Amino acid sequence: MTLKIVAAGLAAVFIAASPPAYAQAPSDGPRLSAADLERLTDERINTVKATLQLTPDQEKYWPAIEEAIRNRSKDRQARVAAAAARLNELRDRSVVEVMRDRDPIAFLHRRADALIQRGTDLKKVADAWQPLYHTLTPDQKRRMAALALFVLRDLRDAVEHRRLQFEDSDDEE
Repeated sequence: MTLKIVAAGLAAVFIAASPPAYAQAPSDGPRLSAADLERLTDERINTVKATLQLTPDQEKYWPAIEEAIRNRSKDRQARVAAAAARLNELRDRSVVEVMRDRDPIAFLHRRADALIQRGTDLKKVADAWQPLYHTLTPDQKRRMAALALFVLRDLRDAVEHRRLQFEDSDDEE
């Protein structure tokens, strides 16, 4: 039972914390295009499906999962684009102007809306996975958990890389 819980949790984390999650973070560096992000989502989906090696009976559950993953990715891209646009607006203003005109209530509303959207998307992904997960063999669940652990390590490395980039840019200023 514990393996099931761990595998389900890691699967959710895999979907939630995949490489596109940090690929579009606002920065001054080059950004991935929408087509690049779509290809990354395709690769992620194909990797999970290939890792699971679904049986013909299990395949019928896959379209709902793929749709939920794609919708979540599109919603995330829209949130990142909105945040980048907001950041670009603020960049044209001095720090004094930004601090003077800040609106913490509007910020809280934007943050709450983003969190609600993320939660809704994640719930849809979990709901889509549930019927398939109940049909997975212990071996499929182990492969899924191993893939999730690999992705978590990759995500941790990316976060560390991003942190070092910010430290380097702070040192230059």
